Amino acid sequence: MNSVKSRASRGTLVINTEVCKGCELCIPACPPGVLVMSDDRNATGFTYPQLLPGCTGCSACQQVCPDFVFEVFRYETAQEEPAR
Repeated sequence: MNSVKSRASRGTLVINTEVCKGCELCIPACPPGVLVMSDDRNATGFTYPQLLPGCTGCSACQQVCPDFVFEVFRYETAQEEPAR
């Protein structure tokens, strides 16, 4: 039997994918490890990060990003999201 685990997210991000240059600095900077690079490309041909469930809203990605592509939001209460 395959069970689907859920993961609590205490925050979320809006990622401006069209401005991202695919430097990947945000990937190792993310403490919960919920940012991964997408296989998709933006209009300028760069891959960009996508958010998986489990964001803490810590803003480490926002602080390290040279292109200011992240807008970080924190939830007042954790939101349960199914793991992907």
